[in-house]
Formats: sequence, structure tokens, C-alpha cells
Amino acid sequence: MKTKFLASMLFAVFVIAACDDNTESIGTFITDGADHLEVTADSFNVTMNSIAADSVLSRSNVGYLGKVKDPETGAYITGDFTTQFSVIEDVTFPNINILDQITAETVADSCEMRLFYQNYFGDSLATMKLTAYELQSPMKEDVNYYSNYNPQIEGLIRAGGIETSQVYSIKNMKVSEDERSDKDFIEYISIKLNDPYTDKDGNTYNNFGTYILRTYHQHPEYFKNSYNFVHNVIPGFYIKNTGGLGSMAYINSSQLRINFKYDYNDSTYNGAFYFGGTEEVLQKTTISNDKETITKLVNDNSCTYIKTPAGVFTQVTLPIDEVVSGHENDTINRAKVVLRRINNTEQSEYTLDLPQTLLMIPSDSIYSFFENGNIANYKQSFLATYSGSNSSTAEANTYTFNNIASLVSFMADNKRNGMKNDPNWLNQHPNWNKVVLIPVTATYNSSNELYKVTHDMSLTSTKLNNTNVKLYVIYSRFE
Repeated sequence: MKTKFLASMLFAVFVIAACDDNTESIGTFITDGADHLEVTADSFNVTMNSIAADSVLSRSNVGYLGKVKDPETGAYITGDFTTQFSVIEDVTFPNINILDQITAETVADSCEMRLFYQNYFGDSLATMKLTAYELQSPMKEDVNYYSNYNPQIEGLIRAGGIETSQVYSIKNMKVSEDERSDKDFIEYISIKLNDPYTDKDGNTYNNFGTYILRTYHQHPEYFKNSYNFVHNVIPGFYIKNTGGLGSMAYINSSQLRINFKYDYNDSTYNGAFYFGGTEEVLQKTTISNDKETITKLVNDNSCTYIKTPAGVFTQVTLPIDEVVSGHENDTINRAKVVLRRINNTEQSEYTLDLPQTLLMIPSDSIYSFFENGNIANYKQSFLATYSGSNSSTAEANTYTFNNIASLVSFMADNKRNGMKNDPNWLNQHPNWNKVVLIPVTATYNSSNELYKVTHDMSLTSTKLNNTNVKLYVIYSRFE
């Protein structure tokens, strides 16, 4: 018998079974005179419930800053983030005099932090307020930081360090039209650091930029690499939303800019140094959700919810015992589940986007999967993308996991082997047959190979139908 023929036949059978909810069995097929292959199909009820996400591993390259309200659920979402700055390896400043004409010491004219963003959510003219806090020590490279990481609660804000507030809007009205019309212009939030600054040793400077310039002249070894820089010069900043409602900026990068004047060949010039927040240093988002509303959504049994960032996941209980009962000697060839969206009835120009990609993993793996940097292997972890509401197929407006047969078999084997060795195994593994649906960002290389899966930290929300949800299964056996 030809394997290619068998695979094609099983696929065709599965399509028929999945499209017809009333098809409980498809009978027997004779493949040839030598092999008698019995193929059957069945469907089983799936149960679903919402669970609070609490917090997620924060490994996004984008920082989120602001506060918005989901018009559909009424949930408030606040984004704060922590950023560090990097230096070019063995950076050297120009061999020029950068001097105050009165004191003859190195001095900066001004210093500014810029938070650049190309995307945002909400009202671009909403009045917002932030406060920038200087850290007393940098984030650690070997620590997994979750979205509930808060430097203030952890006691990591430097006493007597920078604490400066800034009122802003997504559209920076202080930027001139000439600057905005430049093809390379990127919107940014400006945080001025021009007040007198006192370092940890008690030395006072006219502004933060002067502190950095003089530190370079005294200790150039601190600027040898980014590690030395963040551990000796600038540990980082915690940027916290402290007022306003209506916008969330998606911060792509941050920059520290030092402006100065210098004399060269009997002329005076304007100069600037830049330090960037890049992937080689840590940038972490802190998410605060409205816990009362989240609890309300979790307790809503009329549907299940999926909300990001770090809001609500959907948990699915797979009917593993029912699937294997009476089929102990059969092979589970395919297992498919279709999850249908419930359309949003709230009309608002600020409705949250839909999550585009869902990850299905066992409930006990929701932390280890991301901490270990795993990707979907389509054995115990699977991806499904939103089909779109305009599709003409029966699976429009759905997330479809086309074949989770290996996961079903894995869970069945896991329980069977566990019970053999430990009669108390079920009590110790209450989630043995549960999976969780988590919105993720999947990254592919130029060959379209998946190489990274991280939590979706953008603002998304949807509801899923949790009634009459089926797991469609195809079995086969040789007689």
C-alpha cells in the first residue's frame, strides 16, 4: 500500500468529518486486497474557560507607555517601561575642548532623553503625563523579568537621583513643521534633563549631560562597552505613566542626547553625543491591568476572553479520556479544533485590534515555554492565525488548530504512564488534559522558518464562543 495514498485519503476523510457535525463515523475503507484499513471519525465536546494572565515574560523590543480604556470591556491598561542605554565598543569622544568659558571645565549645554515611536493606540492629542526615575543599579542580564516588574516596588529607584515629570501628547506639538516634514522624521516624546544633577558621590553638575562628559574624561574605561557603561555611568531609567488617559505609545527605541558647544580652529561649533537604547541592553515593559475588570471577565461564562498585554488567556480542557476510550489499539491520525470569534458589538473608533496569532501549549508550560525560548514544534505546541472575517470558507472569523493529534496522544500516554507509577498522579497533575491559548508574536527568518515566539505585548482583545465547541478526531487501524 502506498503511504502517499493513505495520507491523502485520511486528509479527505478528515475534511468531510470536520464539515459535518452529524458525522459520527465514516465506516470502513478497503485499501487493497492485502491491507484492511479501518478509518473512523468522531467528535467530542470541548470545554473552555478564561484565566487571568497575571504577568508574562517581557521580552518585547517595544516599550509601551500610556494608559487607555478598552471600550468593549471597560478595562484600563497602563504601560510603563524601563530602558538602558548602550555605547559603541571603545567609543572615543572628539579630541576637542568642550569647556565652560568661566570655569574652564567640560560642560554640556543641555541633555535630553527621546522616546521614539512609529505606532500608537488612541487619541494622538490626549494630554498625558510621565515621570522618569533614575535607577540606582541596572537590570540583571540573567534574570527573567515579567510584565509586573516594578522598580519602585523592588526598591531600585535611586534616592536623590533624577525624578522629572513631563506632560506630552502623542503628536508632539513642540516639533516644528520643518522637522516633521523631513522624510526621516520619527515622532518622539522629549524628556529634558537640564536641572542640576548630583551623582552618587555627591558631586553636583549643571545638568545630566555635563555629568556624563566629565565622567568620560575621568574614567574612559567606563565607556569601553555597554556593560561597563550601565554598571558605572547610567544604570537606566524607569519611565512611568503618572497622569492622563487616552493613548499608548509603542516605543521602538530610546535615545539620550547631549548637546554642547566647542571651539575648533578658532571657531565655535554645535555638537552632540548620542546614546541609544538597543537590543544589546535591556528594555522591559511593565503592564498594569484593571484587576477588578479582569476578574469580572474571567467569571463571565457566556464566552471566553483573550486580552493582551498580560490580561486574559483562554484555557481549553481536551476530552482525552473520551477520545481514547474504546480506541486503545487505534492510531489517532488527526485531531482538529475550530475556535470561533464572537464579533464585537461595541462601536468605537478606539476598538482594540484582534490578536492575530495564538499559541496552544499545555497549561503547565505557560512559563517554561517562554523562559526556555521555545518555538512551536507542532508536537506539543501549535500556532493558529486568525482567518479573517471576510473569508468565504466555513472557518471564517476563527482560529483553527488543524491537527493536534500528537498532543492528544502525548496527554493520553502521559496519564497512562503516570498512573502506572503513582496512584496519586491525577491529584498531582490537575491540568494534565488542559491547554492554554496565548496571543504571541511569531518571527520568521528569510527562509520562512520560525525562530522566535514571544508574548504579544500590543493592545488586543477578542471573545471566543465556548458553546458546542468540538474536537474532531480521525482514527485508523489495520485488521
